[in-house]
Amino acid sequence: MKLGGISLKTSLSKEIGSWIKAIAIAFIIVFICRKYLFTATTVYGESMEPTFSEFDRIIVGKHTSIERFDIIVFQSPDSDEYYIKRVIGLPGDHIEMKDNILYINGKKHLEPYLMNENVQQFRNATGDFTLQELTGKDVVPEETLFVLGDNRLNSYDSRFFGFVPFNTVLGEVKFRYYPLEEIGMPK
Repeated sequence: MKLGGISLKTSLSKEIGSWIKAIAIAFIIVFICRKYLFTATTVYGESMEPTFSEFDRIIVGKHTSIERFDIIVFQSPDSDEYYIKRVIGLPGDHIEMKDNILYINGKKHLEPYLMNENVQQFRNATGDFTLQELTGKDVVPEETLFVLGDNRLNSYDSRFFGFVPFNTVLGEVKFRYYPLEEIGMPK
């Protein structure tokens, strides 16, 4: 059957070919974005409560400059898992926790992400320490980070496994998309 000089079969073939090309291009774009720009993942465990809860869904940006207090995802130093923690110390930083107050390079830093009723009932949740006591180092070494979970009573973090090498960092948490009532940028 011909419609205006073009056969229906030829028109259908062109349409199917067009759809196949569009789908292939979409898959390539998704692959490139996931490989090099961002990835979606799920939070497992309680170590970042109250900021993130178990099964929260997040987007991790892979190419960002990491700054103090950013939340990152990185390869666990002792397993094939990925951890989510908050960056506390950058290379060259001296870290100390005294009377539940964080000191970085001798300067007192408030931790507003810990200020809720659950944390307040455990006044000395983090425990006193110096970087020297924990790691034998005075400062965070080059190409590494010092990280802590927000749920200090239930977090396996740099207090236990030491510094996180830059090359194990997947990226910085940029966005929470589930649960829907908490959708948006993490604080």
